Amino acid sequence: MSIEKVKQRTIAKEVILKGVGLHTGEDVTMKFVPAGQDHGYKFKRVDLEGEPVIEADANYVVNTQRGTNLEKNGVKIQTSEHVLAALVGMGIDNVMIELDAPEPPIMDGSSKYFVEALEIVGAVEQEAFRDEYVVQEVITYKDEETGSEITIIPADEYQVTTMVDFGTKVLGTQNATLERLSDFKEEISSARTFSFLHELEMLLENGLIKGGDLNNAIVYVDKDISDSTMKKLLKAFDKEKLSVKPNGILDNLTLHQPNEAARHKLLDVIGDLALIGTPIRGKVIANKPGHFVNTQFAKKLSKKIKVEKRNSVPKFDLTQPPLMDIHQIMAMLPHRPPFLLIDRILELSKSHVVGMKNVTMNEPFFVGHFPGAPVMPGVLQVEAMAQTGGILVLSTVPDPENYLTLFMKIDNVKFKRPVLPGDTLIFKCDLISPIRRGICHMQAYAYANDKLVSEAEMMAQIVKRT
Repeated sequence: MSIEKVKQRTIAKEVILKGVGLHTGEDVTMKFVPAGQDHGYKFKRVDLEGEPVIEADANYVVNTQRGTNLEKNGVKIQTSEHVLAALVGMGIDNVMIELDAPEPPIMDGSSKYFVEALEIVGAVEQEAFRDEYVVQEVITYKDEETGSEITIIPADEYQVTTMVDFGTKVLGTQNATLERLSDFKEEISSARTFSFLHELEMLLENGLIKGGDLNNAIVYVDKDISDSTMKKLLKAFDKEKLSVKPNGILDNLTLHQPNEAARHKLLDVIGDLALIGTPIRGKVIANKPGHFVNTQFAKKLSKKIKVEKRNSVPKFDLTQPPLMDIHQIMAMLPHRPPFLLIDRILELSKSHVVGMKNVTMNEPFFVGHFPGAPVMPGVLQVEAMAQTGGILVLSTVPDPENYLTLFMKIDNVKFKRPVLPGDTLIFKCDLISPIRRGICHMQAYAYANDKLVSEAEMMAQIVKRT
């Protein structure tokens, strides 16, 4: 499988859309706002005090009835999937989605108008590469109650196939496939949401479809319409007359494609799987997909990706000259032997650093830890990770020799495997948040023999020498 790295993208400038929420019926203004690299997709409720932000994260899914609904700290976002599908389909990685109501505008029930808005403002490349999850094995989630199932298999790019069967004659069995994301706009984005008449009756009775009309939802008539139901429909849709067309669809709405329902389900799959938080390189096969099975699969895949990332070992050519040798390290760090615990710096950016240490039997701590069974103390592994992180934070000041780095906090420390004489340790530290006022909050990992040996979340501060 050929793996080509792709740069992250955001939008070139802000763009605003207005409409009503499908279920709330509220007027809403939505704004797509450019965001920095590694930002991902986030929603901001500008109508609430403090303008709280909800990340597009599968772990925040609280309800999947008639849409994928998120909630964080009591703040809600309803029906997120069509907006997220548009962003994925247009290859946009980082955007803030500002809303002055709990639900994005339904527009025509598809992603078409979101895609058009994103296309108008255009996209810009960012410095960082897209961190794709390359599928290496078959991964499956099945809902035993409904028989809905999603499987992902290895593929050279992100592909999706949906197979839809609701057991009704009016809709029948439909399939849809997206071979490449570049075809999303033309083949999938205009597919509108749909409902069966029996579902619509329930939604109307429970006041859950206040913003719907016959221009933003296809209604498949799967039962005879009673006089009382027809009266409710006429009132809900503000119509004087409604009829059922020969193709079984309410009123005069014309299907864009015969398999528009399957295409919309594919759109939903893309939007719901955006909640994984990582672009996918693999083929998704969804049989009878729905928001519940989609988001459960997203949670499973998100968890798997996090575990694999944590346990994955960075690969470096140790035969190449280091970015910083021991002399350059000592010019920056105040530490000296026998307490200088890194030998080389291999990588350094504004947000991460990679260091290295060769562990030999000559280490002074092996004299007492332990005689006859030398093991590197875990506390010194943490210290070595901290010294590596010290290079990152001290690289932000012009005169690092005049500063010290001091621990403020260490959390979530885990030791996985012993470190022995002869091991080569690789340390990788990534910023959890930007460095502010000399305070550095980072996640650190130590690897040896292609295995994760220890990890810690650390906070340190640089202070001027006195």
